[in-house]
Amino acid sequence: TYIFLTILKISENRAAVLLLLTGCVCASVPEEPADRATPSDGYCSWITRAQPHGAGGRREGFSEFRLRVEGDPEHYQPGSTYRVTLYATNPAYFRGFTLIALKEGHNGDQEEDYAGNFQIIDEEDAQFMTNCPPAVTESTPRRRTRIQVFWIAPPSGSGCVLLNLSCKPQYGETTDKPLLDCCACGTAKYRVTFYGNWSEKLHPKDYPRRANHWSALIGASHSKNYILWEYGGYVSEGVKQVAELGSPVKMEEEIRQKGDEVLTVIKMKAQWPAWQPLNVRAAPSAEFSVDRTRHLMSFLTMLGPSPDWNVGLSSEDLCTKECGWVQKVVQDLIPWDAGTDNGVTYESPNKPTTPQEKIRPLTSLDHPQSPFYDPEGGAITPVARVVVERIARKGEQCNIVPDNVDDIVADIAQEEKEEDDTPETCIYSNWSPWSACSSSTCEKGKRMRQRMLKAQLDLSVPCPHTQDFEPCMGPGCSDEDASTCMMSEWITWSPCSMSCGAGVRSRERYVKQFPDDGFACTHSTEETEPCTVNDDCSPSSCLVTEWGEWDACSATCGLGMKRRERMVKMPPSDGSICGAEVVEVERCMMPECHTIPCLLSPWSDWSDCSVTCGKGTRIRQRMLKSPVELGECKEELEQMEKCMLPECPMDCVMSEWSEWSECSKSCGKGHLIRSRMITLEPQFGGDLCPETTQRKTCKIKKCNQGGLNSDERKRRKEDRKKRRNKQGREESADELAGCKMKPWSAWIDCTKLCGGGIQERLMTAKKRYKNAQVTSCKDRKEIRACNVHPC
Repeated sequence: TYIFLTILKISENRAAVLLLLTGCVCASVPEEPADRATPSDGYCSWITRAQPHGAGGRREGFSEFRLRVEGDPEHYQPGSTYRVTLYATNPAYFRGFTLIALKEGHNGDQEEDYAGNFQIIDEEDAQFMTNCPPAVTESTPRRRTRIQVFWIAPPSGSGCVLLNLSCKPQYGETTDKPLLDCCACGTAKYRVTFYGNWSEKLHPKDYPRRANHWSALIGASHSKNYILWEYGGYVSEGVKQVAELGSPVKMEEEIRQKGDEVLTVIKMKAQWPAWQPLNVRAAPSAEFSVDRTRHLMSFLTMLGPSPDWNVGLSSEDLCTKECGWVQKVVQDLIPWDAGTDNGVTYESPNKPTTPQEKIRPLTSLDHPQSPFYDPEGGAITPVARVVVERIARKGEQCNIVPDNVDDIVADIAQEEKEEDDTPETCIYSNWSPWSACSSSTCEKGKRMRQRMLKAQLDLSVPCPHTQDFEPCMGPGCSDEDASTCMMSEWITWSPCSMSCGAGVRSRERYVKQFPDDGFACTHSTEETEPCTVNDDCSPSSCLVTEWGEWDACSATCGLGMKRRERMVKMPPSDGSICGAEVVEVERCMMPECHTIPCLLSPWSDWSDCSVTCGKGTRIRQRMLKSPVELGECKEELEQMEKCMLPECPMDCVMSEWSEWSECSKSCGKGHLIRSRMITLEPQFGGDLCPETTQRKTCKIKKCNQGGLNSDERKRRKEDRKKRRNKQGREESADELAGCKMKPWSAWIDCTKLCGGGIQERLMTAKKRYKNAQVTSCKDRKEIRACNVHPC
């Protein structure tokens, strides 16, 4: 069953607009007719005519595939190159596809009906169709999530172009056709590397900051008679324990019970936290082998915390139809639901699904509370990427054409040549010495040697290669042990055993991977070397005993610390303090820890905030459900986080009132003014500020009516002069009373520009005599009104 989509209509950069046709329909496509052997037979037009008109063939439960032109252009530039991507949003995989670019209104009967040209990006994914060269199709019928090709736009004048796509989906149900038998020869060895991309940056909604992790990865290379998991199937008890608890123990037991159906068990350690930069933590990897009968590879790992969500590959076929072994597989992974728990968020309470449902991929429209929810139904951003890469082939191969230098290395290393097969007509120089290994550790690398072709006596006889490669590893790692026993880097050297004179120091390393055949590693895990401290032991040196035995490692498994002590036998002769170390601590490595799953209740709801307004805290708790006999559980049972409620109201705060000013009139009715300042404005709904200025009336004396004659003016001038003299006499009296005052200061600036403000000036004591009274020698302050005109 194929899904046909006329996905994109794109016009030349002159007119028209982009048209998206979202209708997707199904059609039953018969096998390719045997009599259609060449393009001239019209096979291309037969493909385009096979698309039905109507939705009667729509398959139940189908969502859509998507075809996207890079940049989402509304028009194409003639002759420009565009990247075209096909990807599946639901179902998760597709196996086959056909892509054709046609001019609008044409059906592919003639060569000029086709618009532009396609270019293959990855020959492992796509190829040109044999019976229809303008069309692009799959190169091998394996599961995919996306395909990319280049499309070169046609020349000017070609008009609108239709990109017609048909694809064969891998639905969320058991496939109707059995997997093909493998025809490859020998065996192949692969390395699978898991890159977890589940991070708060890429998946911010409800991301669990404190407990995010990937469980231990478990999988196998196996035959087609054994399925670890598949879309549309029901999970086994082992898969259920991985999906809900992150425990691979039962799953590994189920795999090993399959006997000869399984070739290699694939395992990787859990990753806490789920994501870290690659320069901080290398991506985990594992190696496995495949052969003709066990050429499929499957694995799964849980993203936690989650109800029962996982990622993985199911029955990935590593055998090609050309009877060779796939060189590389790169897959972006989206999570799938195991069908055993109804939770819709990362930390949903346990709620078993009854009856159990089938495995299905998560979609962006599952539930509004889902962390992957998108109301527009877009594709879920992948949470991981897996890379499966062939690293060696062994035994006689059906397909002996090497793909790259790594394959040359792997193939040459399969078995040493018994004799030199160089033709006598080819004259070479001697081989150069082997180069240094490309790896400085016990990881696999390669080294090279060269020779020169001096003469070719018979041009009809080809001369072999002038470069030779072979696998290698860093110093201290033998080639034959490399495939079985992997060692860590050396830990830093310990301090010298003597604080004065000659002593020894040591360093350690540990076994990262034990041999698959069960034999012990022969590499040393500890080495020592002599060391010297203070060749000339001075009188300030002290004599200490030998180090005591190391205490037991602080950890029962994994990395821990150990401690040892020694004593001062003779202090320095000069009476100084002994500077030698008497306590030594270093790291120690115990056997690998076997994770004991902590069965925990779901987190409770967050408590109310500790305050009614402003900043506070809130907590949530969970309970330990697993038996104590399983061991200590170090998971946190209580979490606290900050909470923020609306800010607390803050009322207005005012300063104290100033003194009343002088009357604003010298006669008749006037007014006095006093003011105060706002020291804190009201915030968050607090009480508003009251008045800042108050006035009250004042009356000095009644003003005379009419104008003043010269005699009256003289009289008033004399009165003012008398008052000033009186004030001077009072000030002199103050001095006689024991104080000498400074002159009045200048008036300060008015508190307001209009509407009535106040000004102040001060007189302070300049000198106080011995007989001065406290009350008779105090500072003076005068206040007067200013800027009384209306604003």
